[in-house]
Amino acid sequence: MAQTLGIVDIIWRGRNIPVEKGAKIRVGGIKNNAVTYGRKVGRAQEYQGSEVTATTNLEAGQRWGNLWDASEGELQVVCDTGQTFVIADAFLVDDIPEITGGEGGKIELKWAGSSPEEILA
Repeated sequence: MAQTLGIVDIIWRGRNIPVEKGAKIRVGGIKNNAVTYGRKVGRAQEYQGSEVTATTNLEAGQRWGNLWDASEGELQVVCDTGQTFVIADAFLVDDIPEITGGEGGKIELKWAGSSPEEILA
């Protein structure tokens, strides 16, 4: 029986951030867009950046500022199936994340960046 993806670890600027089940990565690269003209459909390519979304929890003694920072850094998405995606120029996007009380202090983090380097262990 083959193993499938189960656990995802997030390493942001060398710091392991424990995340809840459901972390996602959209690997960046060239994508095709449909272009309709007359009775034909062609394609036009564009570059789409990488996107990583993960939810972590605020723990006692943890500094919220260790998670949120507006500058770039290295982001690693490590899969228990052996793949590691390294985005050298990642940065946090969207609004400054909210901290949700009563649910473990959930904090949703979302990064964007260029195409990652894929390393297979």
